[in-house]
Amino acid sequence: MKHWTIREVEDSPCPFPGLLPGVLEMRVKEGSKIRNLMGFAMARMQCEAGSSGQASLRQVVFTGSGRAVTKTITCAEIMKRKMGGLHQLTKVRYKSVREVWESQEGGDGEMTVHRTVPSISILLSKDPLDPLEPGYQPPETQTALWEEREGNDGLHQAGKRPFDHIAIQSETQPKRFCP
Repeated sequence: MKHWTIREVEDSPCPFPGLLPGVLEMRVKEGSKIRNLMGFAMARMQCEAGSSGQASLRQVVFTGSGRAVTKTITCAEIMKRKMGGLHQLTKVRYKSVREVWESQEGGDGEMTVHRTVPSISILLSKDPLDPLEPGYQPPETQTALWEEREGNDGLHQAGKRPFDHIAIQSETQPKRFCP
């Protein structure tokens, strides 16, 4: 029985030309823990200039491909909600990956597979970005978030709480089934 190991060879230049020097590049992998990624990125973006000898960063890029795309988006959304006021630029593309499978038993057992996988890069910046660039999203204000959640149906009136308009069916009521 042959045992195989894999090594990936990939080439992925940064899709954002002209980034500030010292931008934080977070490479999100399928097995990455969101807590670890966010702890590191938030600490670097929130540190004050001069404290702990590091300057506060102005930009961070989260990049992930394949099964890590959703985790990459989650990291960017968490940072936007926690920090607020961040401009966003998103680039989606496909990237070619060459996988070389080698036999651990030696010999001539080698197989190469070429795959194309989706990839996403999300730039978050404290400084304004070009609003005409495809993939740009302006910062959301906290009031805009609440207005969006409340809608225009008068929930913001005094004495009304969000979700008061939702009727909850009791377990004691009979359930209807359509034939």
